[in-house]
Amino acid sequence: MENNRKKLEETIANFNPNENGLTHHGIFGLPFSIEESRVVLVPVPWEATVSYKEGTADGPKAILDASQQIDLYDPINGDGWKQGIAMADIPTNIYFNSKQVREKTSKYLDKYVENEIDTELQKQINADCLDLKNYVKETTAKYLSEDKIVGVVGGDHSVVLGFLETLGEKHKEFGILQIDAHADLREAYEGLEYSHASIFYNALKIKNVKKLIQIGVRDISPGESETIKKEKDRISTFTDYEIRKSIFEGKSWGKKCDEIIKELPKEVYISFDIDGLQPNLCPNTGTPVPGGFTIEELVFLFERLVSSGKKIIGFDVNEVAPAKDIKDQWDGNVGARVLYKLCLLTLKSQKIK
Repeated sequence: MENNRKKLEETIANFNPNENGLTHHGIFGLPFSIEESRVVLVPVPWEATVSYKEGTADGPKAILDASQQIDLYDPINGDGWKQGIAMADIPTNIYFNSKQVREKTSKYLDKYVENEIDTELQKQINADCLDLKNYVKETTAKYLSEDKIVGVVGGDHSVVLGFLETLGEKHKEFGILQIDAHADLREAYEGLEYSHASIFYNALKIKNVKKLIQIGVRDISPGESETIKKEKDRISTFTDYEIRKSIFEGKSWGKKCDEIIKELPKEVYISFDIDGLQPNLCPNTGTPVPGGFTIEELVFLFERLVSSGKKIIGFDVNEVAPAKDIKDQWDGNVGARVLYKLCLLTLKSQKIK
C-alpha cells in the first residue's frame, strides 16, 4: 500500500493536469494505473436483454473516449483526482459474447411476442446472463479486497447485480439510491430472469439491501406498482410526477432532497441509469422517456447526501448508448461527466480528498 502511494505521488509530480487528455488516455485523461488508484472503474459492455433500442454495450468505450475532454478541477472536490482514478480494460470477450447472446435474445423475443416460448433459448440466455453476473461479482470482489472504491460502467442496467451481491457480502446493510426513468421491478421480464427491467426485483433478494429509494421514475407497470405497495417498508418511490408537482406547489428542491436522503441508511449505493436525465441529455439511450432531471439537480442531491454524513460505498453509470455518427457523441460526453462527478463525490463521502 505504501509503495502504491509513493508511486502515485511520483506519477502526479510528472503529470500536467492542464493537458490531461493530450498526453494520457486513461479515463478522464489521467495517467494512473489500477494499482495506484483509489477508485477503480469496471467496464461491462453487455446488453443481452435490452427490450427496445440497442447500443449500451458501446457505452463504456463512448464514455472513455469522451472523458478525455473533461477538465479536472471541480468545485465539489477539486483535488479528488489526485487519489487516483483508473478504468480497467474493456473486456472484448464480454463485448462479443454480448453480441452473440443478443442474437439469441432477438430470436427468442420474435417467438415470445407471438405467445410462443422457446424454453431452450430461454434457458441458454438465462445461463449466459448468470455467467455475466458472476463475472461482475468476482471482478468487483477482487478490487474491493484490495481496498479500492469500485464503480461499474455499463452496459445495460442488469450488469450491476453481481456488484450489489458483492456489496451485500461486505456490508451489514446498505441502501440503494436509484436514478431512473423506470422502476425496473419486473419479475423475469419477458421470461428472462436477469433482464435489465428486473434488476431491482433481483437486488431486493439481497437481504442486506435495507432500502431502495427510486427517484425520477416515470414509467411504471401495474405489477411494479403493486410490488412498490407490497414492499413499502423497503421501497420508497419518488416519481417524476410527484417531485415536479411538489415543486410546482412551492416546495424547494432542497427540501425534497432532504426528504429523499432521510429515507436512506448510513451507507448508500448510487445506481445511475442515464435515462433518469432529460432525454435531450441522453437521446440515444435504449428507452428514453419525457421528463427527468438535469445534471445540476442530481449533483445537488448527491452533494447534499454527502453533506448529511452518508457514505457512498459504490456506484454505477449505465444505459449510455452512443450515436451512430462518430461525430455526434453527446451521450458519451454526458455519461463521462456524470461518472466523474460520482467518482469525486464518493471520494469526498469517504473523507478522501
